[in-house]
Amino acid sequence: MHTIHSTFSLAGHTVHRVTFDPTTFTDTDLLWLPHHAELSNAGRKRKAEHLAGRIAAAHALPDHTVSGIGPSGEPLWPDGVSGSITHSGTQAMAVVVRAPDALVGIDCEAILPEREAREIQDGIIDSQEAMCLTRSDYPFALGLTLAFSAKESLFKALFPRVKTYMGFDCARITRLNEKTLTLALTRPQAEFKENTLFTVHWLLDGNQVITLL
Repeated sequence: MHTIHSTFSLAGHTVHRVTFDPTTFTDTDLLWLPHHAELSNAGRKRKAEHLAGRIAAAHALPDHTVSGIGPSGEPLWPDGVSGSITHSGTQAMAVVVRAPDALVGIDCEAILPEREAREIQDGIIDSQEAMCLTRSDYPFALGLTLAFSAKESLFKALFPRVKTYMGFDCARITRLNEKTLTLALTRPQAEFKENTLFTVHWLLDGNQVITLL
């Protein structure tokens, strides 16, 4: 599969980006992955995205090892490292931190069309969050996309600790400014108490947003 690797900085961390051409993907490309057999029944799109994500992660890891796959599909990182992977469209991104217990979550989302954002907002935010987004003065579609992406980054970061699926009602946006969002847990999650606050950094990148916890 044809890929192009690049990097950029977000919140002081290097994010590794892989832009890939899914039309050039072949099943033999998956043989590069030690866990390729676990993807044998996946669709072509899923296979290409997964491969691109692991290529980005390999660039991010100090020794360029390939991160494995956990029982819930989550990346398995080498000892002493925490990280996160995301993919959207024809891009995949990865970031790693040299700390075994760090909370790391990255997500990338195309900005929703205004009409779609209005239609699906009730599944992503509550009335308090809607007011928070309105006060931010950002276009609603951008604000809702940021809310969606920030919560995805939070859920990815917490999953290694909580080991359970978290819905969008598990966290609430309390603040949005030009560089960060603040999320508060709406209920306890493992050792994290209700109202625990998390800062998520964000970046507008063309027609998409990137969020990083």
